Amino acid sequence: MPHATQHADAADAVTEDLDTALRGGPFHVALRAAIAARGLPLQRVQHHLSRHGVKVGVTSLSYWQQGARRPQRPESLRAVRALEEILRLPDESLIRLLAESDEAHGGHVGQPGAAGGRTAGRSYRSLLQASGILEQLLGELECPLDSGLHTLGHHERVRIGARRELLGRESQHIVRAHRDGVDRFVAVHHGDPGCAPEGMTVHALENCRAGRVRRHHGAGVLVAELLFDTRLRAGDTFLFRYGFEDGTAGASTEYVRGFGAAGGQYALQIRFDELAVPVRCHRFTQHSAAAPRGGRQELPLSGRHRSVHLVEPRVRSGMVGIGWDWE
Repeated sequence: MPHATQHADAADAVTEDLDTALRGGPFHVALRAAIAARGLPLQRVQHHLSRHGVKVGVTSLSYWQQGARRPQRPESLRAVRALEEILRLPDESLIRLLAESDEAHGGHVGQPGAAGGRTAGRSYRSLLQASGILEQLLGELECPLDSGLHTLGHHERVRIGARRELLGRESQHIVRAHRDGVDRFVAVHHGDPGCAPEGMTVHALENCRAGRVRRHHGAGVLVAELLFDTRLRAGDTFLFRYGFEDGTAGASTEYVRGFGAAGGQYALQIRFDELAVPVRCHRFTQHSAAAPRGGRQELPLSGRHRSVHLVEPRVRSGMVGIGWDWE
């Protein structure tokens, strides 16, 4: 029965694609794989949603599974939860990927700039709300989902001030273009709770210049466009450096970096003021903002330079960070 065997092999491949997408995302790939695995045309998906009391157009569903748009309104988030039931997916599987892709919106430079900063202390609901605001700000800068850049290396230096505050950070990116015409990068800075984005500034330090800047006080977010002085061709590599000055919030206890997909090397260094040295530091990992933390490992603090660091030779989808205790 060769036809039956071929059919079974095809079904296994579809199921494997779905399992892989649900584990690593991104959201639109997982949604597309889930719809394909159930064999439902979008009109039928829309019909099932209406039976759940949720109204979503076929065009919106098509955009969601293509990655052209992401659900962000409350009604749309209700639709995502209903889709998990309709497509027979684990609870929170799509919502988790949606939150992860928005919170870590481009820690891997194949996507818009990454959200770095503190995430602990934020509720899951506030994270989703913030992600919708971030999408709005990125939309104002006409930032595509695919920036056309792939990260080869990202070295980040964070400074903690005398008041234990997140004073600022500096990033150096080494990237390779995977399409022609790339001439900018959009960076995202998440401040600590209570921060004031209107008091933050962005500095283009090497091989780039600052373009448009957007801020949102409630979400504690600053989004900045960094313009290159050249248009990259597919295969070209590029190095640029920029920084954010913050210092607008209270005591900081951790720094987290999110990655939407696998990428190159990432190194994070935290340096503390001589008047604010923590008693201990540790690294941690997290599959998503809603997942429990793991991979805890104590990190030595260098005495003379008052710094601590971690290195990821090749980043994976998820989050990595450094936390510290003041007393």
